Amino acid sequence: MIKSKNQYINREISWLQFNKRVLQETADKKVPLIERLRFLGIFSNNLDEFFKVRYATVKRIVEAGKTGKSVLGGEIAKDLLEQITNIVIKQQTESLKILGEIEKELEAEDIYIINEKEINPKQAAFIKTYFANQVSPVLMTIILNDLREFPVLKDTAAYLAIKMVLKPETDLKNSENRYALIEIPKGIDRFVVLPKEDGKDYIIILDDLIRYCLGSIFNMFEYKSISAHMIKITRDAELDMDNDLSKSFIEKISSSVEHRKTSDPVRFVYDKSIAKDTLNFLKEKMNIEDTDSVIPGGRYHNRRDYMGFPSLGRQDLLYDKITPLPVKGLNMEGSLFEPIATKDFLQYTPYHTFSYIIKFLREAALDPKVKTIKITVYRLANNSQVAASLINAVKNGKQVTVQIELQARFDEQANIEYAEQLQAEGVKLIFGVPGLKVHSKICLIEREENDVIKRYGFISTGNFNEATARIYTDYTLFTANEDILKELNKVFDFFETTYKINKYKHLIVSPHYTKNVFKKLIDTEIANAKAGKEAYIKIKMNSFTSYKMVDKLYEASNAGVKIQLIVRGICCLIPGVKGMSENIEAISVVDKFLEHPRSFIFGNNGDPKIFITSADWMTRNLDYRVEVGCPIYDKDIKQELIDTFEISWSDNLKARVFSQKQDNAYKKIKGPEVRSQFALYDYYKAKLES
Repeated sequence: MIKSKNQYINREISWLQFNKRVLQETADKKVPLIERLRFLGIFSNNLDEFFKVRYATVKRIVEAGKTGKSVLGGEIAKDLLEQITNIVIKQQTESLKILGEIEKELEAEDIYIINEKEINPKQAAFIKTYFANQVSPVLMTIILNDLREFPVLKDTAAYLAIKMVLKPETDLKNSENRYALIEIPKGIDRFVVLPKEDGKDYIIILDDLIRYCLGSIFNMFEYKSISAHMIKITRDAELDMDNDLSKSFIEKISSSVEHRKTSDPVRFVYDKSIAKDTLNFLKEKMNIEDTDSVIPGGRYHNRRDYMGFPSLGRQDLLYDKITPLPVKGLNMEGSLFEPIATKDFLQYTPYHTFSYIIKFLREAALDPKVKTIKITVYRLANNSQVAASLINAVKNGKQVTVQIELQARFDEQANIEYAEQLQAEGVKLIFGVPGLKVHSKICLIEREENDVIKRYGFISTGNFNEATARIYTDYTLFTANEDILKELNKVFDFFETTYKINKYKHLIVSPHYTKNVFKKLIDTEIANAKAGKEAYIKIKMNSFTSYKMVDKLYEASNAGVKIQLIVRGICCLIPGVKGMSENIEAISVVDKFLEHPRSFIFGNNGDPKIFITSADWMTRNLDYRVEVGCPIYDKDIKQELIDTFEISWSDNLKARVFSQKQDNAYKKIKGPEVRSQFALYDYYKAKLES
């Protein structure tokens, strides 16, 4: 069926509205000042990834001569590209305005971001020395005029486009203008902290430091004037896989990642004050096409670097750091297997410490009774303690199997390197299932107890990454439930024998069962509503784009089922429309931490059925990935998941309402102020004290 604009929000437009919510954080004066700058960096980084993936996908539809209406929510692909560009230009303009306001507020705090025209003699001496020692040795500068081929620009790298107007007496050919490119080095901090003066902090952006030193760089040219304006391009990041049967899977992924460096550009951003002749010169040389998004911007690009804006020792301008809490009943000093053998435990990072996962794996690596460890890997931290624990286990004679997803977007190279490292240490690797990404977050340990194999494991909504666990909220269930873990073992069997489709009574596994199981759960609520019984659905997830699941919730709404959705990112469903979705409410919470868990609560006539899963309700998660959802059987944990959902739902400071207007209006609830992420920490502190 062709999707109607009246039934769904287009996913690309909805994503841009999500990024607008991130931009709202940069304008929110309740957010500490330096954190607001870092949200600006997140906004910019998100936008880069959007153009690499989503814009690139729509562009491919246009270039294939298709309309794309059936997959774009009723939008025509060519029109959608124009809509996206217009929205992005407005958001970029707004972000520049907010940045200017933040810089004024920083000055009120005696923090000054200066440019090359505001440097005093003392700072000049420091900058010249810094440039000579740190910047000049790694600077890549290319004179463009006489090149037969324009150099390949790196994806999302920032460049200064240089224009020199030479003196008439110069002996160079084409003596009017010379053009050059300077690549802003990535290995140097973008924000150079200058010596403090009179209690005031001074920072110069690396771009302006280079501008100040242009005379040193181009001292061999006799020019009347020289100017430098920022440009950058974003390239298509889709992996085009090689079909060469003689190549290994790692070789194919490596080749595809390498191809990204020269893939087609999809966005060209430039400083809007650049001279017209310079802009035309660059566009012509770079073969910028009509289907590319050409966006005039401000003086500085790659504002994602603001994610690393220096703290300057100003804790008063940063979020208060929280100390991750212990999970009640689990002792980091003792064995984890012993308490888990008696009951299930729920870890909710970053409110709880991620260290339980590391402790669990390290204990398994050393325990003589542990025979096998099986785990899926999607994204790992740099210097991963998870990887180190698995290698340690092999060295202690354990049989370790790792299903590693080489196609985890933008982590492909890191996962290739980890795969090679693990393989070299004797870990048995499985490289996915043909045609499917493995996105599940599962671990299974087999331990010999009294001559019988006893299983332990964990199932999570997030990656086993100790770095992101400090800022991503995620649930992890530790369990020794044999019914669940036998089925978890079936999932690992599926990785090794992909032709074998298993049946599951407990787990919800994509791509074979997730969609149908959730539809049956919704049907139960529909039947209960029609029978006059209490019927409700409460869902928390990252993104909601599956039109089939949207239609199913519309059906449930029309039957009288009360539905509450907490969706951080994309939401193609339109709530609150009479006759279509009047019983559906939907919000998004954007705050200090990135909301990442997926939990599902179905009323079930007074006996709620509750699940956590790695799967969002997106077509890719339901049909083209291996995902694992787990039922919650422990009574206390069921209540905990209900409680944490209700705390998020009651947020009246950081929750935005989804509506037809798509205006990201803040949710208004009478009563005391609730900032859910802070309230959740207090909730877990209270549980420890009770």
